[in-house]
Order: sequence, then structure tokens, then C-alpha cells
Amino acid sequence: MPQLDTSTWFITIISTMITLFILFQLKLSSQTFPASPSPKIVATEKTKNPWELKWTKIYLPLLSHQQ
Repeated sequence: MPQLDTSTWFITIISTMITLFILFQLKLSSQTFPASPSPKIVATEKTKNPWELKWTKIYLPLLSHQQ
């Protein structure tokens, strides 16, 4: 049974990787990406909630004094 000649595998793998790298670089360089987004100033309107208009007191019934 003949032995497998692996002497050319290194150069084949390296040249394939270099070719793929170049192809991906060319593909990415042809893409057009949008400019960096600038922060959009949004005017948030403060809405008044019913519980913000009046003062409320929270009672803890378990901590009340026993008389």
C-alpha cells in the first residue's frame, strides 16, 4: 500500500488561508458602512403621576406600638 505524500500539505494550507484572508478583506472593503451614529437628543416630557402629586405616608402595621 503506497504511503500518502504529505510534503505539499503545508504550502497548500498556508496558500489557502492567505487566499481566503485576501478574499475576505476585498469583500469587506467593498462594503459601505453607515457613519458613526450621533446621539439623538430626545426631549422627554415629564408626566405627572397621581401618586407624585400628593404626599403619602407608608405605615408598617407590624411595627406599630401595642397599647
